[in-house]
Amino acid sequence: MNPPANGLLCLDMDRVLVDHLSTWQVVYDAIGADNSASFNLYNQGKLDEWTWIKLDLRLIETAFEAMDGTRARNDRLDDILLAAPMMQGVDHLIQTVLDAGWHVAIVSGGVQATAHRIAARFSTGTPWRRRWGGIERRYAMEAGHGCDSRLDVFTNGWLPRLSEDEDGHLRELGRYHVQMDGKGALVRMLQRRYGVDRARTVSVGDSAGDIGMFQESGLPICFNPWDERPLPHAKVVVEERDLQHVINAMVDHGLLDEPSRGV
Repeated sequence: MNPPANGLLCLDMDRVLVDHLSTWQVVYDAIGADNSASFNLYNQGKLDEWTWIKLDLRLIETAFEAMDGTRARNDRLDDILLAAPMMQGVDHLIQTVLDAGWHVAIVSGGVQATAHRIAARFSTGTPWRRRWGGIERRYAMEAGHGCDSRLDVFTNGWLPRLSEDEDGHLRELGRYHVQMDGKGALVRMLQRRYGVDRARTVSVGDSAGDIGMFQESGLPICFNPWDERPLPHAKVVVEERDLQHVINAMVDHGLLDEPSRGV
């Protein structure tokens, strides 16, 4: 049983922690792929999310073959995602909230490599272990400490084939941990796990896919809004791309102490 925490901060990743349309798009840009066809079908309700992921993985495979006649590999995709640009204030936000005794979770339909790399920067100091919401060992080792993360991470993306090493070719099914309309269920599970109630839960997202998180949070923050759909569900809207404003909002609502405020 985990001891009660001071609170729970749930973070979307793309356009929130990553200053880019999406981590998937970082890959598409690098390999010259265009997923607009599957994106449009999904928005028209003609694709479920898992089918969308599988179609996009086929698209990635096709793009690699067209580039150099090779198959997509986990290690090559990892290298591409090193270029994902971070939002201003990512580390400061997460460290400030952890120092205040809160739990932090990344809940995103974005790609696991970037989320796990962010999480790996916040080490427990204890050896890596496989756990619900944990990071992959490869990213703990890449960070140079081989330790578990203080964050919980739930994302989508890809997985290496079972018969290969972790750098190898991709499974056709992909990774599907986060349903866009189901983020609220993950927030509720984390609240139960850590003994945190809704009033001391903060969620930060940018789009309609984050409304489920907002509905389970006492302080829903719409950051860098994608469109107007999530705005009615947010208590705070931040249009500047600087995560210090999330800290400031938490201070204003009495969830963090005043010294946490920055300029």
